[in-house]
Amino acid sequence: MMQEFDDDFFFEEDKMGMTVTSGSVVLSKDEKNLVGISIGGGAPLCPCLYIVQIFDNTPAAQEGTLQCGDEVVGVNGQSVKGKTKAEVAKMIQAATNDVTINYNKLHADPKQGKSLDIIMKKMKHRLVENMSSGTADALGLSRAILCNDTLVAKLNEMRETENTYKRLVENSKRMLKSYFDLLQTYKSLGDVFAAIGVREPQARASEAFTKFGEYHRSLGRDGIKMLKTLKPILSDMGTYLNKAIPDTKLTIRKYADTKFEYLSYCLKVKEMDDEEFGYNAIQEPLYRVETGNYEYRLILRCRQEARARFARLRSDVQVKLELLDNKKTQDVAYQLKRFIQGLAVYHNETVEHLKENASLFPVEVDLSQNAFQYKSTAQIIQDNQDDDDIEYGKEMQEYHDASDEEKDTKVLNRRQSKDKDDADSCEQLLPGLAADTFDSNVKTESDNLSLLTELGLIDTNPRSDDFGDFQNGFMGDFTQKDSDNGAEDVFDKLMSELNIGN
Repeated sequence: MMQEFDDDFFFEEDKMGMTVTSGSVVLSKDEKNLVGISIGGGAPLCPCLYIVQIFDNTPAAQEGTLQCGDEVVGVNGQSVKGKTKAEVAKMIQAATNDVTINYNKLHADPKQGKSLDIIMKKMKHRLVENMSSGTADALGLSRAILCNDTLVAKLNEMRETENTYKRLVENSKRMLKSYFDLLQTYKSLGDVFAAIGVREPQARASEAFTKFGEYHRSLGRDGIKMLKTLKPILSDMGTYLNKAIPDTKLTIRKYADTKFEYLSYCLKVKEMDDEEFGYNAIQEPLYRVETGNYEYRLILRCRQEARARFARLRSDVQVKLELLDNKKTQDVAYQLKRFIQGLAVYHNETVEHLKENASLFPVEVDLSQNAFQYKSTAQIIQDNQDDDDIEYGKEMQEYHDASDEEKDTKVLNRRQSKDKDDADSCEQLLPGLAADTFDSNVKTESDNLSLLTELGLIDTNPRSDDFGDFQNGFMGDFTQKDSDNGAEDVFDKLMSELNIGN
């Protein structure tokens, strides 16, 4: 009598806070007489039958209503209560064309299944992936499911490509910035010689100086045109470097994270299956199975959703990698070819200008005539070494006795006086030219800054950590500071190392 009571006794279902709703769906069988679902649970251990897996490209997957973890309560209007999973499978196979499945939809929150155990399994997969085969074997860890993933291996290759093109773009910008500085020198030199040509009274020399100045101005104009031609090329390279590659790397990282999560749920399902099998082997009841196995069904649902995300991101990674490879092999190579062609065009134009102006020299100037008149009435005062030493000593004493603010004021006044003296000297040599030059300095700097911004070269200040082996190595020995002895002059250090100054 007691045995009969135990056979009829069932525990109340432990739904773990999840809810269910009833429904039905009609599935059409495929050519293999299958609907594409795998069923678990059932008598004699579990009070319900549930969907364990839905296979890809099958009627159940294409219809999309049924999900892993949903309970199957009827097939073609017949209840499956108390039946085994094998009996339910025969009921589905016995149907001719369409199968009506009555179900209880499990409304599960995937976050509820993401337990600490799953997080630890993800960390384990990350560690195993970064291990070598020998280390993993020594620790007894398997890398078979991870080491064959070529998409994740692409990440290291992409990092190397990114570093290569980053240095290529940065060095190209520095080179163009150097070109820009050289072009400003050409322009300034052309302005100076054009001014000298205007003031030169001899016709032959005036024409030569004017042409020479115009030649340098042409070099500057052609160079600016070259820089504007190359700017779109560098912009396109920057798009490839700063947008396409980082976006693909981010997608690969998301794909790897989703893959680890999917593998963690697969491992969790395997552990729960082994646990259930172990209890069945010793004929002991398992509480979660006897109460509806809702914990196991929750993990099944989480595994299904993780697999769907994994498949979607894998497809995205494959598409982006293909596009990135096409851009690298076709578009980037084409842009680099255009870049070299732009530099070659400017070089050829410079050679043509040199050939055109080769006949200007030598320039004959008769210095016996009044070619230059220095309108200076300032009295020339001979230097007195003793007076200078006394005056210098007084200035040094006053400088040391003064406060910090007074020191700054004196230094500023001395600089302003020096600039004024330089301007006066230039005015004596080239009357009228020096004043115009100093007045236009501020405007020229503003124009240069605007032009640099327009050309995209404003952010190309040299940085020691990006220059390469030569700058970080050999030149670094000359530019580093000694923390004990203070800053040492580069030239003195070079002389002392070569034993020339001794």
